Amino acid sequence: MTQTEKAVLTKVPAITFGFWIIKILATTFGETAGDSVSMSWLGAATANASTSFWQNGYLIGTGLFGLILAVLVYAQIRASRFNAWLYWATIIASTTAGTTMADFATRSMGIGYPGGALVLLAAVLASLLVWRQVLGTVSVSSIHEPRAEVFYWLTITFSQTLGTALGDWIADGPLGYLGSAVIFGSLLALIALAWFRTSIDRVALFWAAFILTRPLGAVVGDFLDKPYAQGGLELSRVWATLVLGGAIVALILLVRQKAAPAEVREA
Repeated sequence: MTQTEKAVLTKVPAITFGFWIIKILATTFGETAGDSVSMSWLGAATANASTSFWQNGYLIGTGLFGLILAVLVYAQIRASRFNAWLYWATIIASTTAGTTMADFATRSMGIGYPGGALVLLAAVLASLLVWRQVLGTVSVSSIHEPRAEVFYWLTITFSQTLGTALGDWIADGPLGYLGSAVIFGSLLALIALAWFRTSIDRVALFWAAFILTRPLGAVVGDFLDKPYAQGGLELSRVWATLVLGGAIVALILLVRQKAAPAEVREA
Protein backbone atom coordinates (compact mmCIF):
# COMPACT_ATOMS: atom_id res chain seq x y z
CA MET A 1 0.00 0.00 0.00
CA THR A 2 1.45 3.37 -0.99
CA GLN A 3 1.70 6.53 1.13
CA THR A 4 -1.08 8.12 -0.91
CA GLU A 5 -3.37 5.13 -0.50
CA LYS A 6 -2.82 5.04 3.26
CA ALA A 7 -3.37 8.78 3.55
CA VAL A 8 -6.79 8.28 2.00
CA LEU A 9 -7.57 5.50 4.48
CA THR A 10 -6.42 7.44 7.55
CA LYS A 11 -9.74 8.47 9.02
CA VAL A 12 -8.73 10.71 11.92
CA PRO A 13 -7.90 14.42 11.65
CA ALA A 14 -4.42 15.92 11.75
CA ILE A 15 -3.57 17.17 15.24
CA THR A 16 -3.76 20.95 15.06
CA PHE A 17 -4.74 23.80 17.38
CA GLY A 18 -8.21 23.73 15.83
CA PHE A 19 -8.49 20.02 16.62
CA TRP A 20 -7.93 20.67 20.33
CA ILE A 21 -10.43 23.54 20.46
CA ILE A 22 -13.15 21.40 18.88
CA LYS A 23 -12.22 18.48 21.15
CA ILE A 24 -12.61 20.58 24.32
CA LEU A 25 -15.95 21.96 23.08
CA ALA A 26 -17.07 18.42 22.21
CA THR A 27 -16.25 17.14 25.70
CA THR A 28 -18.12 20.05 27.28
CA PHE A 29 -21.04 19.38 24.94
CA GLY A 30 -20.97 15.73 25.99
CA GLU A 31 -21.27 16.69 29.64
CA THR A 32 -24.24 19.01 29.19
CA ALA A 33 -25.94 16.74 26.63
CA GLY A 34 -25.47 13.65 28.76
CA ASP A 35 -26.81 15.44 31.85
CA SER A 36 -29.73 16.85 29.82
CA VAL A 37 -30.84 13.34 28.90
CA SER A 38 -30.03 11.31 32.03
CA MET A 39 -30.67 13.94 34.73
CA SER A 40 -33.30 16.24 33.22
CA TRP A 41 -35.21 14.16 30.67
CA LEU A 42 -34.93 10.75 32.36
CA GLY A 43 -35.02 12.26 35.86
CA ALA A 44 -31.99 10.46 37.32
CA ALA A 45 -31.10 13.42 39.54
CA THR A 46 -34.63 14.28 40.67
CA ALA A 47 -36.43 13.39 43.88
CA ASN A 48 -38.74 11.13 41.86
CA ALA A 49 -35.91 9.13 40.29
CA SER A 50 -36.78 5.46 39.80
CA THR A 51 -35.17 3.01 42.23
CA SER A 52 -35.48 0.19 39.69
CA PHE A 53 -32.15 -0.93 38.22
CA TRP A 54 -33.58 -1.22 34.69
CA GLN A 55 -35.38 2.14 34.87
CA ASN A 56 -32.32 4.00 36.10
CA GLY A 57 -31.88 7.22 34.11
CA TYR A 58 -28.10 6.86 33.90
CA LEU A 59 -28.39 3.26 32.64
CA ILE A 60 -31.03 4.15 30.04
CA GLY A 61 -28.96 7.14 28.91
CA THR A 62 -25.89 4.93 28.61
CA GLY A 63 -27.83 2.43 26.52
CA LEU A 64 -29.18 5.17 24.26
CA PHE A 65 -25.86 6.91 23.66
CA GLY A 66 -24.03 3.60 23.54
CA LEU A 67 -26.26 2.47 20.67
CA ILE A 68 -25.68 5.73 18.80
CA LEU A 69 -21.94 5.38 19.40
CA ALA A 70 -21.90 1.80 18.09
CA VAL A 71 -23.72 2.84 14.89
CA LEU A 72 -21.35 5.77 14.31
CA VAL A 73 -18.22 3.71 15.00
CA TYR A 74 -19.48 1.14 12.48
CA ALA A 75 -20.06 3.94 9.95
CA GLN A 76 -16.60 5.35 10.70
CA ILE A 77 -14.96 1.98 10.07
CA ARG A 78 -16.94 1.43 6.89
CA ALA A 79 -16.10 4.89 5.53
CA SER A 80 -13.48 4.94 2.79
CA ARG A 81 -11.80 8.15 3.93
CA PHE A 82 -11.71 10.83 6.60
CA ASN A 83 -14.97 12.72 7.02
CA ALA A 84 -14.90 15.56 9.55
CA TRP A 85 -18.65 15.47 10.26
CA LEU A 86 -18.69 11.71 10.85
CA TYR A 87 -15.54 11.82 12.98
CA TRP A 88 -16.76 14.58 15.30
CA ALA A 89 -20.24 13.07 15.55
CA THR A 90 -18.56 9.88 16.77
CA ILE A 91 -16.40 11.82 19.25
CA ILE A 92 -19.51 13.57 20.61
CA ALA A 93 -21.33 10.23 20.91
CA SER A 94 -18.38 8.80 22.85
CA THR A 95 -18.25 11.76 25.22
CA THR A 96 -22.02 11.73 25.93
CA ALA A 97 -21.93 7.95 26.44
CA GLY A 98 -18.91 8.46 28.69
CA THR A 99 -20.81 11.01 30.78
CA THR A 100 -23.80 8.75 31.46
CA MET A 101 -21.62 5.65 31.86
CA ALA A 102 -19.40 7.32 34.46
CA ASP A 103 -22.41 8.69 36.33
CA PHE A 104 -24.01 5.24 36.37
CA ALA A 105 -20.83 3.60 37.68
CA THR A 106 -19.99 6.20 40.33
CA ARG A 107 -23.52 7.04 41.51
CA SER A 108 -25.93 4.22 40.73
CA MET A 109 -23.50 1.33 41.25
CA GLY A 110 -21.97 3.02 44.28
CA ILE A 111 -18.33 2.69 43.17
CA GLY A 112 -17.71 6.36 43.94
CA TYR A 113 -15.45 8.82 42.14
CA PRO A 114 -12.09 7.41 43.34
CA GLY A 115 -13.07 3.81 42.59
CA GLY A 116 -14.60 4.70 39.24
CA ALA A 117 -11.57 6.77 38.19
CA LEU A 118 -9.13 3.99 39.13
CA VAL A 119 -11.13 1.27 37.36
CA LEU A 120 -11.46 3.38 34.21
CA LEU A 121 -7.78 4.40 34.27
CA ALA A 122 -6.93 0.69 34.34
CA ALA A 123 -9.29 0.15 31.39
CA VAL A 124 -7.64 2.93 29.36
CA LEU A 125 -4.13 1.64 30.09
CA ALA A 126 -5.15 -1.96 29.32
CA SER A 127 -6.71 -0.88 26.02
CA LEU A 128 -3.55 1.00 25.00
CA LEU A 129 -1.32 -1.90 26.08
CA VAL A 130 -3.28 -4.51 24.13
CA TRP A 131 -3.46 -2.17 21.12
CA ARG A 132 0.31 -1.74 21.17
CA GLN A 133 0.90 -5.47 21.63
CA VAL A 134 -1.35 -6.37 18.71
CA LEU A 135 -0.41 -3.65 16.21
CA GLY A 136 2.95 -2.39 17.49
CA THR A 137 1.89 1.25 17.87
CA VAL A 138 -0.87 3.39 19.37
CA SER A 139 -0.15 6.38 17.15
CA VAL A 140 -3.14 8.03 15.48
CA SER A 141 -1.20 7.94 12.22
CA SER A 142 -1.72 4.17 12.19
CA ILE A 143 -5.53 4.45 11.98
CA HIS A 144 -5.86 3.05 8.49
CA GLU A 145 -7.21 -0.43 9.18
CA PRO A 146 -10.32 -1.73 11.00
CA ARG A 147 -8.41 -3.29 13.93
CA ALA A 148 -6.66 -0.02 14.69
CA GLU A 149 -9.96 1.85 14.46
CA VAL A 150 -11.66 -0.52 16.90
CA PHE A 151 -8.82 -0.04 19.42
CA TYR A 152 -8.89 3.72 18.81
CA TRP A 153 -12.60 4.12 19.53
CA LEU A 154 -12.54 1.69 22.45
CA THR A 155 -9.68 3.64 24.04
CA ILE A 156 -11.41 6.94 23.39
CA THR A 157 -14.66 5.75 24.99
CA PHE A 158 -12.78 4.53 28.08
CA SER A 159 -10.88 7.84 28.24
CA GLN A 160 -14.09 9.88 27.93
CA THR A 161 -15.65 7.89 30.77
CA LEU A 162 -12.50 8.19 32.88
CA GLY A 163 -12.41 11.94 32.28
CA THR A 164 -15.97 12.38 33.50
CA ALA A 165 -15.31 10.46 36.73
CA LEU A 166 -12.00 12.25 37.28
CA GLY A 167 -13.49 15.69 36.63
CA ASP A 168 -16.43 15.08 38.95
CA TRP A 169 -14.09 13.71 41.63
CA ILE A 170 -11.80 16.75 41.65
CA ALA A 171 -14.64 19.28 41.28
CA ASP A 172 -16.49 17.68 44.19
CA GLY A 173 -13.61 18.71 46.47
CA PRO A 174 -12.53 22.13 47.75
CA LEU A 175 -11.38 23.34 44.33
CA GLY A 176 -14.90 23.46 42.89
CA TYR A 177 -15.61 23.74 39.18
CA LEU A 178 -13.49 26.80 38.36
CA GLY A 179 -10.54 25.66 40.45
CA SER A 180 -10.66 22.25 38.80
CA ALA A 181 -10.83 23.86 35.35
CA VAL A 182 -7.67 25.83 36.18
CA ILE A 183 -5.90 22.64 37.31
CA PHE A 184 -6.79 20.64 34.19
CA GLY A 185 -6.14 23.63 31.92
CA SER A 186 -2.71 24.10 33.51
CA LEU A 187 -1.86 20.42 33.03
CA LEU A 188 -2.80 20.69 29.37
CA ALA A 189 -0.61 23.79 29.05
CA LEU A 190 2.32 21.85 30.56
CA ILE A 191 1.78 19.04 28.06
CA ALA A 192 1.74 21.60 25.22
CA LEU A 193 5.00 23.06 26.55
CA ALA A 194 6.54 19.58 26.72
CA TRP A 195 5.44 18.96 23.13
CA PHE A 196 7.28 22.02 21.81
CA ARG A 197 10.25 22.14 24.20
CA THR A 198 11.15 18.52 25.02
CA SER A 199 11.78 15.22 23.27
CA ILE A 200 9.19 13.30 25.30
CA ASP A 201 7.42 10.68 23.18
CA ARG A 202 4.80 12.46 21.09
CA VAL A 203 2.34 9.56 21.18
CA ALA A 204 2.39 9.53 25.00
CA LEU A 205 1.88 13.30 25.10
CA PHE A 206 -1.03 13.09 22.66
CA TRP A 207 -2.89 10.51 24.74
CA ALA A 208 -2.19 12.39 27.96
CA ALA A 209 -3.64 15.56 26.44
CA PHE A 210 -6.55 13.68 24.85
CA ILE A 211 -7.53 12.17 28.20
CA LEU A 212 -7.17 15.47 30.11
CA THR A 213 -9.45 17.40 27.75
CA ARG A 214 -12.33 15.27 29.04
CA PRO A 215 -12.20 16.23 32.75
CA LEU A 216 -11.68 19.84 31.64
CA GLY A 217 -14.86 19.63 29.56
CA ALA A 218 -16.66 17.86 32.41
CA VAL A 219 -15.96 20.57 35.00
CA VAL A 220 -16.70 23.40 32.55
CA GLY A 221 -19.97 21.72 31.57
CA ASP A 222 -20.91 21.27 35.23
CA PHE A 223 -19.98 24.89 35.95
CA LEU A 224 -22.42 26.01 33.27
CA ASP A 225 -25.46 24.02 34.42
CA LYS A 226 -25.07 23.24 38.12
CA PRO A 227 -27.02 25.34 40.71
CA TYR A 228 -25.58 28.51 42.24
CA ALA A 229 -25.49 26.78 45.62
CA GLN A 230 -23.05 24.23 44.17
CA GLY A 231 -20.83 26.83 42.52
CA GLY A 232 -22.37 26.72 39.04
CA LEU A 233 -24.07 29.26 36.80
CA GLU A 234 -27.39 27.36 36.76
CA LEU A 235 -27.84 27.77 33.01
CA SER A 236 -30.31 25.64 31.12
CA ARG A 237 -28.66 22.32 30.19
CA VAL A 238 -30.55 22.26 26.91
CA TRP A 239 -29.56 25.80 25.95
CA ALA A 240 -25.93 25.24 26.96
CA THR A 241 -25.91 22.11 24.81
CA LEU A 242 -27.40 23.94 21.82
CA VAL A 243 -24.90 26.81 22.09
CA LEU A 244 -21.96 24.42 22.36
CA GLY A 245 -23.31 22.37 19.46
CA GLY A 246 -23.59 25.53 17.34
CA ALA A 247 -20.00 26.48 18.18
CA ILE A 248 -18.76 23.01 17.18
CA VAL A 249 -20.64 23.14 13.86
CA ALA A 250 -19.24 26.62 13.17
CA LEU A 251 -15.66 25.49 13.85
CA ILE A 252 -16.00 22.40 11.67
CA LEU A 253 -17.17 24.68 8.86
CA LEU A 254 -14.48 27.32 9.45
CA VAL A 255 -11.43 25.28 10.45
CA ARG A 256 -10.02 23.34 7.53
CA GLN A 257 -9.31 19.76 8.58
CA LYS A 258 -7.50 17.02 6.78
CA ALA A 259 -6.61 13.44 7.56
CA ALA A 260 -3.59 12.81 9.76
CA PRO A 261 -0.50 11.68 7.83
CA ALA A 262 -0.42 7.91 7.60
CA GLU A 263 2.31 5.86 9.20
CA VAL A 264 4.06 3.87 6.51
CA ARG A 265 5.46 0.45 7.31
CA GLU A 266 7.27 -1.84 4.99
CA ALA A 267 5.83 -5.34 4.76
